[in-house]
Amino acid sequence: MMVPQHLQVFLAVGATDMRKSINGLCLLVQMHLALDPFAGHLFAFSNRRRNMVKILYWDRNGFCLWQKRLERHRFVWPESQNQVLGLEGRELHWLLEGLDIRQYRSHEALHYSLTG
Repeated sequence: MMVPQHLQVFLAVGATDMRKSINGLCLLVQMHLALDPFAGHLFAFSNRRRNMVKILYWDRNGFCLWQKRLERHRFVWPESQNQVLGLEGRELHWLLEGLDIRQYRSHEALHYSLTG
């Protein structure tokens, strides 16, 4: 899945019932994560076995639901005290490739400005 650089990614920590589809996941985003599902961000969920990920997002005039199911391995899903974890698009890509996002952090971006 190609994730544009400008999109925010929110990962729901913990297990999610993968029988939920668009409506059920929208309710989770609103009620449990306290976020706006219409904002255009990506919301990622995983099941208890960590072999499936669903990603929900709003695209101009409707919701999209993307799913990946691993046949043999497990996703390295972060455990956190928070209900939701903010990621960058590249970290989501690493997660979907099977990497542990806690170990593969790049240097922070620097922002400079000219002073007059």
